[in-house]
Amino acid sequence: MAQIPSPTIRARRLRRELRRLRDRAGLIAEDVATDLGWHRTKVIRIEQGHSRVTQDDVRDLVTLYKATDEEQESLAALARQARQKGWWNAYGDVLPDAYVGFEAEASSISSYESLLVPGLLQTEEYIRASIQAGRATADEDESDRIVAARLARKALLSRDVPPKLWVVLDEAVVRRMVGGPSVMRAQVARLIEACANPSVVLQVLPFSAGAHAAMSGPFTVLGYDDELLDPTLVYIENDTSTLLLDKEPQVARYRLMFDHLRAKALDPDHSGEFLARVMDDYPK
Repeated sequence: MAQIPSPTIRARRLRRELRRLRDRAGLIAEDVATDLGWHRTKVIRIEQGHSRVTQDDVRDLVTLYKATDEEQESLAALARQARQKGWWNAYGDVLPDAYVGFEAEASSISSYESLLVPGLLQTEEYIRASIQAGRATADEDESDRIVAARLARKALLSRDVPPKLWVVLDEAVVRRMVGGPSVMRAQVARLIEACANPSVVLQVLPFSAGAHAAMSGPFTVLGYDDELLDPTLVYIENDTSTLLLDKEPQVARYRLMFDHLRAKALDPDHSGEFLARVMDDYPK
């Protein structure tokens, strides 16, 4: 499966480029608003991603910023691509945040999970059991849509050039009974299968490792082929909110945390052996 450009990534790149051109032109938001007859908040909202930028907006901005012909052409293309629909838009009611759009074009995904199997490695039965536990009010149709959305996400592992997926799982993830023994046995078997995938590295962080750098909870680091165009992101989720962090000190902190987790976890070979023993604990 070929990789399809992500509108979410294109929109982010467009905002960053517009901000870069404004800085190069030596203008502040108030200057831009005055020259274009806009309210100051429109400039800020465009650059922060809180307002969709139109083709006319881009044309007015690049003209004001005295962008080169090549820059104008590139930004016009980005604006067109940013307005396209990603496959995840069809599931906007059950995929409420922008994470999937950023995940869709990542070249590397480094994830620490302390509670659940990461979505890209979940079986359908595990998905349904976790929905039932976490969404007591979800009806059958909503549950089916959530399942369909999560299964669709997994297609990126079948891309012609899939992302490098590196997962550190707390032992609690495979010990906690989700959906019953048969569901867990199949899920652990899926994890063992993933260990054989050359684009996946999976490590288990056993209870015996003791305290570690990520006691505060799970996180995901998304990396891209061109760090200058698309800087690394850190994604954090809890019951009431999600965060996407892109400031270099924040990203560096989570990268270091992930390095510490990898060092404390079992190596990939021993992790596979550990999972095989866990699977035997779940009866057929």
